[in-house]
Amino acid sequence: MNQNKLTTAANNSLSPSTINRSKKPLSISTTDVVTASSGSPAITAKATSAKTVRFQHVRKALQNFRLVWLDSNLDESKDEYKKIIQYLRHIVISVTIFTDVHQCIDFLNQINDEKVFIIVSGSLGRDLMPEINGLPQLYSTYIFCGNPSVHERWSKTISKVKGVYTRLEPIYTALRIDCERCDQTLISMSFHGIDDFFMYTQLFKEVLLKIDDNDVKSIQEFVDYCRVQGEIPEDQIAKIEREYRLHTYLWWYTAPNFIYSILNRALRLLDVDMILKIGFFIRDLHRYIEQLHREQQSMTTIPTIPFQVFRGQGLSIQGFEKLTKTEGGLMSFNNFLSTSRNRHFQLSNFARPAASEPDLVGVLFIMTIDPKLCTTLSIPFVNNYSSLLHNSP
Repeated sequence: MNQNKLTTAANNSLSPSTINRSKKPLSISTTDVVTASSGSPAITAKATSAKTVRFQHVRKALQNFRLVWLDSNLDESKDEYKKIIQYLRHIVISVTIFTDVHQCIDFLNQINDEKVFIIVSGSLGRDLMPEINGLPQLYSTYIFCGNPSVHERWSKTISKVKGVYTRLEPIYTALRIDCERCDQTLISMSFHGIDDFFMYTQLFKEVLLKIDDNDVKSIQEFVDYCRVQGEIPEDQIAKIEREYRLHTYLWWYTAPNFIYSILNRALRLLDVDMILKIGFFIRDLHRYIEQLHREQQSMTTIPTIPFQVFRGQGLSIQGFEKLTKTEGGLMSFNNFLSTSRNRHFQLSNFARPAASEPDLVGVLFIMTIDPKLCTTLSIPFVNNYSSLLHNSP
């Protein structure tokens, strides 16, 4: 599906289960999200019994989100659960397991800078959700149970419950969709015009792009750092280590791996340490986008007259209020910015779904690009360069 997508330079063995309740995958890219593979781990929900209480400290997150799984019957020592957790970490790096409601709530109250997805059993979910549904850090909840008719009744009154599931595969699919929407929503934005923060980020960007370091060494240091974290799947780390130069940098940016999310979080929070660790990729991607722009200009691929692009996403209520106050002023995105020339695609896949979330306002940005005025911006069309146009994992 060709959506004429643009990206501007910086100014993210168990048997397969049967999907009983599935949602159509949506994506910020030009194709649908790759759903859970036929070999993805899956178990059938069953009644819970045993109960173990333990405390979890909050480790530093690498992405804009975390996953919590609450079920009194979970036993991480079992091979089937180890495989499931390993699979989930290909979607969300940080996965934290709880068997006690109160310990889970204590953990959630410590989260400040990320959004949280929760998989919870029906029996514990009934007790948990009234306590946490109002937490701004909670993004969505998936009820995993063996008796959906019982839990569908009460869960329909809870706004952040996305559905009731008897198998894990549809949860994998829904989780992938929500992760992409969450990253789209949490892109770094400034509504304060040319203030000190804007000037600081511009200067930092210029310095970062001028750094001339040993990229081979930088890549290895980044890979080593990822391994030390102990949560990122080894196959994803090894893929970067082996194949970084075998694909385009735009391919890596759109590929279903952790680079995109780590980059988004680092830029959103201005995590200087992480930005420097992943700086080699920022420089490579920035230069690649500039190169594409020059090539497309020479081939007249880019229009020479003004044209419109669109970006749908959610904004927090506070962010939307700030946006309304900047009418006629200047706002900026502190990130690589993906847009589309297809208005309906951005509206239906991002703006409208965000409007249904209790803590968000759905927004459709309409941007007019005048190539004669935007001489310092690189704005190539990247339809043919997205990794999701291919069948790579």
